[in-house]
Parts: sequence; structure tokens; C-alpha cells
Amino acid sequence: MRVVMFGYQTWGHRTLKALLDSEHDVVMVVTHPKSEHAYEKIWSDSVADLAEEHGVPVVIRNRPDDEELFQQLKEADADILVANNWRTWIPPRIYTLPRYGTLNVHDSLLPKYAGFSPLIWALINGEPEVGVTAHMMDEVLDAGDIVMQRSIPVGPTDTTTDLFHKTVDLIAPVTIGALDLIASGRTEFTKQDRSQATFFHKRAEEDIRIDWSWPAETLERLIRAQSAPYPAAFTFHKGKRLEILTAVVSEGRYGGTPGRIFYREGEGVVIVAGADARTGRNHGLAITSVRTEDGTELPASIYFKSMGGYLTSRP
Repeated sequence: MRVVMFGYQTWGHRTLKALLDSEHDVVMVVTHPKSEHAYEKIWSDSVADLAEEHGVPVVIRNRPDDEELFQQLKEADADILVANNWRTWIPPRIYTLPRYGTLNVHDSLLPKYAGFSPLIWALINGEPEVGVTAHMMDEVLDAGDIVMQRSIPVGPTDTTTDLFHKTVDLIAPVTIGALDLIASGRTEFTKQDRSQATFFHKRAEEDIRIDWSWPAETLERLIRAQSAPYPAAFTFHKGKRLEILTAVVSEGRYGGTPGRIFYREGEGVVIVAGADARTGRNHGLAITSVRTEDGTELPASIYFKSMGGYLTSRP
């Protein structure tokens, strides 16, 4: 099939590479300009560079809503449009233009975790698996019929970085497998159960601020979710920002006020956590390594010279 690809960052790069390595003919690529947004500078392999290396025409747009682009797409005469990590709305006159419509590739197990940063949100929420879905685009974001979907389990110590590397390897088989089904003449695919749909926003500074009223189990997942190269989860100690790099759920149960620097346990320093921590039934969060405002990384056992005092959400 003749394919036009819309995509950005490493997800789009992997999709384009899969298409270029396949029997399909990539006739045009549309991608976003480079961004300074913290999360868009991560996994930022260039779609434009890969396309140019293979002699594929490239168009740069923030939004695909201008007449010039529409005319270029008409002239491309594509059988199908394939999108992955396109960050803005694609209007109906574009996604319905190709003969077979538009196949969108999304890094979650739709209908759950539509929208942005699905791996991070899924890890924080303790999902047992994540994956990649190829679906037909319609008027509702990430809601079209599912053509192909693959999953991988989330391990007990997996970080978002681990899950990224595992799921990004699913892009090629899911994308090409879905295209093969479409090319074979299949037109009926799996409807999404919209009663199970969830939609998440882009992550920002406020989303990585530690709230010590959260259970320790959730905070431990938040810290794994914000693994390097993502911005680290942070708290404040004596009015200064402190990033928490690694932590585990404590073995013991600790009662008191959330945020209290309480007890040395193994290699960690336990912080009281959970809205009902006063009951003494909660596990705490055993912090094992931190990074200070000046960028110094230290074991928690060295940073916390004595017990007592509090970690807080605000200075």
C-alpha cells in the first residue's frame, strides 16, 4: 500500500522504520517541529531525519489543518495514513482522505489510557500489563476499532524506562501486522468497550510533586514511573527541593504523621506515608537515594544525618 505517516519522537521514528522495512511504499511523512517541552525532549529520535535519509518528502507542522498540507496529501494519493505519537487533532477531512482511512498506533491497551503519557500513568496506578494498540481513527481521540493489540507484563521493579523499551519493540509487529490485515481485505475490527475508557492529560511539574498522604505503595510506583531520563519525583526538606531517585516500600509498619522522617531500615530511611498513617497499619516509604538542589546524588542513609523532622509537598 501507499502510506503517508504522521508521527513524532521515537514512537514515530520506530513506526516509520517499520514501514520503510516493509513491503509498503512510504510516499510522505508529516512530523512536528522540535520541542523544548521536558517530556518531548525524551525519546526524541528524529522522524524528519529518518525520512530524509530514505528520500521521503517531509512536511513539518504543529497542526495539520492548513489548505497547503491538505493539497499535498491529496496529491500523495495514499491508500492509508499511519499515525503514531501525533500530538494534535487530525481533522476528519484528513483522516478519512486515504482509501482505507487512518491507522493510529498508541502505546496503551486501549480503551484504557487514551491520551498522553500512558506508560507513566499505568505504572503509577499499578496496572499488571501495558502494551501497544493499532486502531482505526475516528472522531473521538483513541477510540476507533482495534485492529491489533499486544501486551507485556509489568514487573515488580519495572520503571517507565524499562516499559518504554519493552513496548517500543512492539510497534513494528503491531503496525505491520495491522496493515497486513487491512491489505488482506478485512474491514470489521474489534469495537472498543467505551465503558472501560480512560483518558489522561500531559504530565507536568505538579504531577511529580510527592504527596505524603498517598500510600507508600503508590509513592514507590510514582518514583519508578519518574525514572531517568524522566524528571524525578520531588519533595521538600527544610525548605529545599529534594528529588527522590529510588525507594522501596518498608518491611515494617509505621504510624504517625505523613511525611515524618522516622526510622532507618536496611539501606533506606523510612518516611511515614498514607492519609490514615495514624493507625499504625501502614507501610512507610523507605527512601534509598536522593538528589539535592545542586545536583548531588547521595544514598539516603548519608543524606539524612538524623531522624526527625518532615518532608513536605511545599517549601
